[in-house]
Amino acid sequence: MLRTILICLVGLLFCDQDCLEAGDWKVGMARVDITPVKPVWMAGYASRKKTVEGTTHPLWAKALVFEDKQGKRAAIVTTDLIGLTREISDAVGNRVAEKTGITRAQILLNSSHTHCGPVVRGCAAIAYDLTAAQQKDVDEYAKLLEDNLTRVIIQASESLSEATLAYGEDKATFAINRRGKINPDGPVDHTVPVLRINDAAGKTKAILFGYACHNTTIGLFEYCGDYAGFAQIALEKKYPGSLALFMLGCGGDANPEPRGTLALAEQHGNSLSDAVIRAMDQPLDPIKGPLTVKFQRTDLPFVDPPSKEALIKQQGQGDVYSQRLTKYLLKQLDQQGAIETSYPFSVQVIAFGADLTLVGLGGEAVIDYSIRLHEEFSGRRLWVAGYCNEVFAYVPSERVLKEGGYEGGDAMKYFGFHGPFQPGVEDRIIQLVHTLLKP
Repeated sequence: MLRTILICLVGLLFCDQDCLEAGDWKVGMARVDITPVKPVWMAGYASRKKTVEGTTHPLWAKALVFEDKQGKRAAIVTTDLIGLTREISDAVGNRVAEKTGITRAQILLNSSHTHCGPVVRGCAAIAYDLTAAQQKDVDEYAKLLEDNLTRVIIQASESLSEATLAYGEDKATFAINRRGKINPDGPVDHTVPVLRINDAAGKTKAILFGYACHNTTIGLFEYCGDYAGFAQIALEKKYPGSLALFMLGCGGDANPEPRGTLALAEQHGNSLSDAVIRAMDQPLDPIKGPLTVKFQRTDLPFVDPPSKEALIKQQGQGDVYSQRLTKYLLKQLDQQGAIETSYPFSVQVIAFGADLTLVGLGGEAVIDYSIRLHEEFSGRRLWVAGYCNEVFAYVPSERVLKEGGYEGGDAMKYFGFHGPFQPGVEDRIIQLVHTLLKP
């Protein structure tokens, strides 16, 4: 009897710790192919002058639904897309709530921001000069996308089974700050966060991982998930039967380096998957419950908009995108009576007990947000993601806003905003995060 007890104790000591937490969680997962069935204009690069010509590999939406012991649920959805809009995300959330009881606030949708995916209706719409037929294709794809995202969350919610969660980190080094084209001295975050989901038998069921870097290695006329797509493929090959989900961090001002070829995209993807595997090969920290999920918005004011008289005078001036913006703003004035003066920015928090807190920021947030939040919550394990729920514009820090340039305000025209934001944008966002992280 004593010998049996000793053997059990030794087994517990050397067991990977997260295997001790079976029963703390139920997790469901699902995936759906969201590659357009027919050619749709490609997103990401306004310079493209023709439609898609093929597919390197499929584009996916993948969903995880977590349920703690108390029955509280949260869904995380990753997509191989340039971004989603508030209208699409909210519509999906409302439909899922009707079918499952999982509310909009409990659903986080992240986009990998691949520049080799289809145009998503309303996302940087000013960037593309589409014909009526091309716009119809975009509109039809948006309807199918909404259906697919709704379905994948419902399917994940219907496949809940006992699981254990464990967290670790490693590094990948191909991201570089792109302010001024290439800025090797600029801030960047090489952290690769990894959340492993094992089934009750201890087999890897899903891997949620991230990196803070634009998916802009390539500009093919083919559908492709770029480095994030290749990383997911490599991980699902390494762990057969698993679901690998990529969540983009605050990579608004970071690019992969070097870039320009499909081979480099695969190289960076393999580099990222290697980092995930290294993290998985180390002892991971078990993640316990309970779940806490919060979602709130704060208005980010733009600088004062131009008057109608000023817009009329500047018609036909500037580059083609500035001219489109002028036309768009005049139409907005005629239809709504005013130009939008702010954007309702979203922050979402999913806390896995005291062990891990995921902070999801809307828009193309720059790396300063992740750096500052990690400094201000140094006693708390944070995972900060950008590109969550809606990609409506770049979200500059105060530093980037003052410096100006593409991420500081020049890119606002592609999203249909006169911009830039007023000073104070960073503090507004950080303060909302603080509010949501209060007990």
